[in-house]
Amino acid sequence: MSSKDLEGKSIAFLCAPEGTEQVELTEPWAAVEQAGGTPRLVSTQSGRLQAFDHLEAADTFPVDTTVEVSDHNEFDGLVLPGGVANPDYLRMQPKAVEFARSFFEAGKPVAVICHAPWTLIEADVVRGRTMTSFPSVRTDLRNAGATWVDEEVKVCEAGPNVLVSSRKPDDLKAFCRAAVEVFKRGPNVV
Repeated sequence: MSSKDLEGKSIAFLCAPEGTEQVELTEPWAAVEQAGGTPRLVSTQSGRLQAFDHLEAADTFPVDTTVEVSDHNEFDGLVLPGGVANPDYLRMQPKAVEFARSFFEAGKPVAVICHAPWTLIEADVVRGRTMTSFPSVRTDLRNAGATWVDEEVKVCEAGPNVLVSSRKPDDLKAFCRAAVEVFKRGPNVV
């Protein structure tokens, strides 16, 4: 099923050069395309990124742009796929952390799944937010000031932007549906 809900909108997918959980990249990517949007792969290095299926190397994907040369002004929303290694790497990269934070400061919608909240914790943008994640990230979110819930998908509007979060690959259908809906709505007007 396709629509034109995101026609004219560009959505950033921020990923490390390796370690992204492939299905958490490819399914939201396809949902954005099916809604008429343009997904763009953003990383800390140019070239190709190596995705994973859990702990096994999967496919590679071409990087469209890097955090060194891009900013939130080029995009209408941000997706942070999970995988354990992906956000663990990103949270140690100041430019990647700043790139993610800038979407919150601009009031633009962000969708995050699995372990990806680690990057947002590092950006100090989860305080006061209600969200979900892979269960092992629960304590990290609570310690960073978020309220953690065990739900398939959580849409939090209690902040400068709309934040969509999900727990794991099993939640992707609900995650994709919610992400497309908030990207369709666009940024919060501050």
